[in-house]
Parts: sequence; structure tokens; C-alpha cells
Amino acid sequence: MTGTLVALQQTLVVPLLPEVPKLLHTTETNGSWLVTATLLTSAVATPIVSRCADMFGKRLMMLISLGAMIVGSLIGALGHELWQVIVGRSLQGFAAALVPVGISIMRDELPREKVGGAVALMSATLGIGAAIGLPLSGFIYAHFDWHTLFWVSGVAAIVMFIAILFAVPESSIRSPGRFDVLGALLLSSALVCFLLAVSKGGDWGWGSRTTLSLLAVAALLVAAWVPWELRTPGPMVDLRTAARPPILLTNIASVFVGLSMFVNLVSTTQLLQMPEATGYGHGLSVLDAGLCVLPAGLMMVVLSPVTATITRRWGGKYSLIIGAVVLGLSYVLRVFLTGSVFQIALGAVITSAGTAIAYAAMPSIIMSNAPISETAAANGFNALLRAVGTSTSSAMVAAVLSTVAMRVGDIELPTLEAFHDIYWIAAAAGLISAFIAVFIPSSRRQEANRTHAGNDVIIHGHVRDASGRPARSAVTTLLTDTGEEVDWSRVEPDGSYSLVLPGPGVYQRITNADGYQPRAELVRIDKPGAYDVELGPRLELTGLVRLEGRPVSDALITVTTASGEVEQTTTAGPDGRFTVRLGVTGRHVVSVIDPSTGASSSRHVVVLGSIEPLVVDLEPVSALTVDA
Repeated sequence: MTGTLVALQQTLVVPLLPEVPKLLHTTETNGSWLVTATLLTSAVATPIVSRCADMFGKRLMMLISLGAMIVGSLIGALGHELWQVIVGRSLQGFAAALVPVGISIMRDELPREKVGGAVALMSATLGIGAAIGLPLSGFIYAHFDWHTLFWVSGVAAIVMFIAILFAVPESSIRSPGRFDVLGALLLSSALVCFLLAVSKGGDWGWGSRTTLSLLAVAALLVAAWVPWELRTPGPMVDLRTAARPPILLTNIASVFVGLSMFVNLVSTTQLLQMPEATGYGHGLSVLDAGLCVLPAGLMMVVLSPVTATITRRWGGKYSLIIGAVVLGLSYVLRVFLTGSVFQIALGAVITSAGTAIAYAAMPSIIMSNAPISETAAANGFNALLRAVGTSTSSAMVAAVLSTVAMRVGDIELPTLEAFHDIYWIAAAAGLISAFIAVFIPSSRRQEANRTHAGNDVIIHGHVRDASGRPARSAVTTLLTDTGEEVDWSRVEPDGSYSLVLPGPGVYQRITNADGYQPRAELVRIDKPGAYDVELGPRLELTGLVRLEGRPVSDALITVTTASGEVEQTTTAGPDGRFTVRLGVTGRHVVSVIDPSTGASSSRHVVVLGSIEPLVVDLEPVSALTVDA
């Protein structure tokens, strides 16, 4: 229900926009801030609220988001000045975070067999909310005062607030750490600059100083944000997790899916409302056009159990591929389906079918590969990237429809070819996302071990070396005793980690850190608590340097990686022996030179754990004989 509420408030002021200049005594350009303000707040709030949900409680952050929406609706309902309504719309933008946080609550609270269908249905609310929202807001505006739109939104939010307060339990799963204030400020500022440039570029001019400056500032802020996130403990967005191939490729694909999907939302009703004088329009009213796209929204709900079945049987990867292919091909078909109202509505239904499958697949992939204690933040970042795609789509549609235009009487209207152009672009975006999804690795995490949400066991601890120092770069992974992945965690700089288990039992725990031998062990976990890990010995390469059978002292030993980076250098002792500490496992090149004679030798050495000492025999020429 909250997902539907999010989609409803996004279309709340669409019928109002043409009348805003008269109602609020302003210009059309200023009136468009009613949409832009909500877009900016949604983009900023989604990752911040999602991260806070993992840290402080998911239900708590849903209530805070709904509270902001209630206050925003009240301000809009009582406002009579443009700035007051803009403030209200900005606060309503907090509602966007309800979808990723709500999906994470479902993962925490529902039995495993219910999660797939619930996520699919939550994703489908995007379609039904948008489909119902346009005719509903059009009807309200036609028969009541425009302030009623905000009163309806506020009352709906209050009902949802009360329902969540009494019906939704607070999740016990938490992600430890401190909130990354600087990371949030850098990301928020970059998003505001980028989205302002994209949403207002058409009004300001794409080559104007303001637009180009905002894009340049956004790029600089991202350039500062990325290294900060990589080195700060408890980052706003864990970029190392986001860089895992399944999550990275899903996030990239989501940008193109968002771009493709949004073309359907912004173009279908516009095409139906075009005057008949254009030669292709059907001259429908706002209400009639909204009713024509209602079946498209209902299609998303109808397909939600089908989507869940596809995901459960073949995995989120193949659901995303199927959805993206249907999405892309639907636009190819829509190029030829513009001759009647029925054809346009049919094209919208097919597009919505692809959207339903693709949108339900993406959270499933994210939750299968992100640490369980970070699912809200991971889903929030994915939702943010989809918003980047939809914002870009909105700007693209506006630019094409205003450029490829014709004059009808005293006004300029887009030609039919303009709609064909945006459909071709949307088709390309959908098929590109399908191509990207092909390379998403399948997840090994099996939710089948989760028989009941209430059995979750949360463990924590520290990963340290033999001297008690924290292992900053460690990763710990938990598997069942049959080898199925349960959860994983990247260790914080202080060595702490947190894992979520489906219940008590015996698990495999594998811990790996650069410069240390990995450690694997069977652990019995009966209850929540601290389970510390002591890593194995440091990775070391030892050996003996000889020339004509005699030890060589002071020989220079250099270890480089396979790509040529110098990892360590040392000199042999009086007895010709040496020890080199390695930073990473893998293939290394060991080079030895005797400065006094010029004798040298080198060879490849593969280090995956402990290794027997090397015996390096030097000769006056560059020949190598090594016995391990």
C-alpha cells in the first residue's frame, strides 16, 4: 500500500501543471518546480533513509518518511504561495524511500516462500499507482479545489502511518557503525547538481553556463565522494560491495531499465491527448487518457505472481533478461501501434509487462548478493540509479518532443516522428539492459535455508591477526555445512563484522584478508553473540640464495606482481637466507641479483597459502635453476 502511495504522489500535480501559473500567480517555468523539487528530494532522501534503515531500524525510517510526507501534504493543502507548495512537494519526496526499505522489511519478516511474490507485488505498485494516480488526480481537480489533492495525499499517508505502527514489526537486523555524514553531503550535493542540470537543461539551454557548471560540479563532487567512501569506516554506500559483479551489473542495467520504462509513463497519455488536428492525435481528456492506461498498471499486478515464479525457478538474472527483452521489443512494436486508442493502450500494456518482470528482478538480485544487514542501503542505491535513468528519460523525451515539432494553429506540437524517435531510444535502452544482464553471475546464496523469519540469528565479532591487530581488509563468508552461501560481510577498519544466519546450527566460516593465509573452520552457532576470528599466519616467502653451491650474502631479492608492480624488496642474510612478506596471494615474480658478481636469476612463483622455502641457485649468466 505504501508503494502505491509513492506512485500516487508522483502523479499528484500532473493535472495541475497547466493551471499552476494562474493558480499561484507565477510562470510556467517556475511552476515546473513542483515536479523538480520532489525529484530532488526523492533522489537525496532514498540512499540516506535506506542507510539509516539498516542502522537504526527499517520500520522507524518508514514512519519518519511517512511523517515527512504528512507534513508536506499539510503544507501544500494550506499553502497559497508557490514557495509554500514547493516546500510541501519537497517533503512529499521523502516517500520515495518507502519502496526499498519496504522490500528489505519483507526480506526480514516474511517466510522465504512469500518473499519473491511480495517483492514482485511491491514493484508492481509503481505501475498501478501511476495508472490510478492520473485519472484520480484529474477527477479530483475537475470536481474539487486543487488543495484537495494534498488533503487526499495527507489522509492516505496518515492511514499508512497508523497501519505500519500497529501491523509491521521492527526488524532486529542492524548494520553497526556510525552514519557517514560527509559521504551523505557529497552524494546529495552531486545528485542535486546533476538532476538540476538534467531536469532544467531544456529551460536553461543545454549549452548554458548554468547547466554546464552544474554538471562539472557534480562530476567533481563524485570524484571526491568515491575515494572518501572507499576509505571511511561505515560508508554511506559500500562501493566495494557495489563493485561486486552481480550488484554492479544490476545497477548499470537498472539505469537503462529506468530510462526505458519512464518513456511509457510520460509519452502514452501525451500521445492520447494530442489534438486530432495533428493528424495522429486522438484528442482525449486527461481523465479519459488516464483511464486508457489503467489496464497497463493492472497488468503489473496481474504479472506479479508470474514474475515471482520466474525468479524462484530460474533466478533474478533470467527474470531481468526476460523483462528487459520484453520491454525493449514492446517499444519496437509501439512504433507501429499508434493508429488507434486501442493500439496505443495495447502497447502500453506490453511495455508494463516487461517493466513488471524487470523491476521485480532487480531487488531479488541485489538481496541475493549484498550482505543481509545492508539490504536496505543496497536496494536504496539501486532505486537511486533507477531514478537517474528516469530523470534522464524525462529530459530526453522533453528535448525530442520539443525539437521534432510542427505548428498547429498558433502552437507548436510534437510530430508523430518525435514519438517514434523516443520509442526507438527506449527500445535500445531496454535491449542494452538485457545485454548487460546476460553477464550477471548467478548467486550461490540460497534462501531455502530460511524456514521462518523469526529464527534469524545475528552474530558479530572481530577479525584479528595473531598479535591481536585488526585485519582491515578482511572478508568473512558464512556457508551451510553443505556449501550453500548464507551471508558475507566486509570487515570494518576496526576489525568488526556482522552476519545474519537463518537459525542456530553448524556453519562453515571462511575468512580471507590480503597478506594473510585464509582460514576456514566449522563453527557451531547456538545463539547471538560475539564470534571472533584469528587469522592464520602472514603470507611469507622464504628461501636460500646460492652461487656454485655456496650461500650468497647481501643478494638483492625483489618480488613483483604478475603485472609488474614492486611488492617487496629485501637482502639475503649472512647465511644466504631471506624472508619476504607478501601483500596478496597469486602469481609473483621473484628476482635475485648478487651485486658483487652480477649473477642473477628470476622465476614465477604462485602463492596461494604456505609454500616451501625456495632454493635459488645463481650463475654468472641470467639462467635460473630453482628447486622448491
